Amino acid sequence: MTYDPTGHLLLTPVDREAPVRVQRLRQLGMGEQPDPAFDEFAHKLAEVTAAPYSMVNFIDENQQFFAGLHTPEGAHAGTDLTAVANSGGVSRFMARDHGYCPHVVVRRKALVLEDVCDYPRFAGNPVVDEIGIRSYLGAPLIDRTGIALGTICVVDTEPRPWGRAGLETIKSMAAELIEQIHRREDGGF
Repeated sequence: MTYDPTGHLLLTPVDREAPVRVQRLRQLGMGEQPDPAFDEFAHKLAEVTAAPYSMVNFIDENQQFFAGLHTPEGAHAGTDLTAVANSGGVSRFMARDHGYCPHVVVRRKALVLEDVCDYPRFAGNPVVDEIGIRSYLGAPLIDRTGIALGTICVVDTEPRPWGRAGLETIKSMAAELIEQIHRREDGGF
């Protein structure tokens, strides 16, 4: 566990790889604009998992950016979580200390939270109260250079029994997207 200088538990892990990640994302031309191919991938991910929300998420030092986003409403507008929570929509941007993807990137491992309220470390995350997230399934996007570029994830406002099948699905889908990113980098996407 990581603590700040006052001795308080930091719920979001320290991410020492962020500066290198940002450089790599810029080199790939990703992480700063919505991308129709990533939106399409997020839609496919939502269909495969039967989840209402899915994202292709790139993370820098301060925020998360959903370059690919699927919502039940199809609304992808907004710039901050508070406005999103008040409007009932989902933004393409979220603070780095909101949600669970920063944990996945730092751990470099998939994360399954069937009911976030069952985990004290995750139950206090702002996305629980502000937008009603109750379950999460995410996997890191680790590219050929070994950098965790971000994540793919699905969330629901109800607890979900993702199980081993969900874990295998999210990991398989992350590998599929990394292959697409590599093809894009090689000029074939």
